[in-house]
Amino acid sequence: MFQVTRKTDDRLNVEFSGKLETEEMKRLLDELMEKSEGVTHGTMLFRINEFDFPSLGAIGVELSRMPSMFKFIRRFDRVAVVVGKTWLRKASEIEGALIPGVEIKAFDLTQGSDAEAWLQTT
Repeated sequence: MFQVTRKTDDRLNVEFSGKLETEEMKRLLDELMEKSEGVTHGTMLFRINEFDFPSLGAIGVELSRMPSMFKFIRRFDRVAVVVGKTWLRKASEIEGALIPGVEIKAFDLTQGSDAEAWLQTT
């Protein structure tokens, strides 16, 4: 299950839970691209409530769309990832270190208000 919401002209909220199969991954990526259209120097709150590894088909879809995903992520300056699993928080911050121009910071599920505050700092 996922939900993508354009909160403001420069803010996207993404909520995710469970496992993504091939068709769901296609819809998620399409929705991310569509709802982020026109965003520049944006912020994104990505909340993962429960996480199961995506199916191999879903991973294949994501890999096939990597060029457009790089275009997508460059629309944002800051991304807060709110997730309960420690290893996912660490993986998110490592990913942030590998993508120039985007600052990614991870927060525990109990730190949602801290994530919101961090996104609003300049």
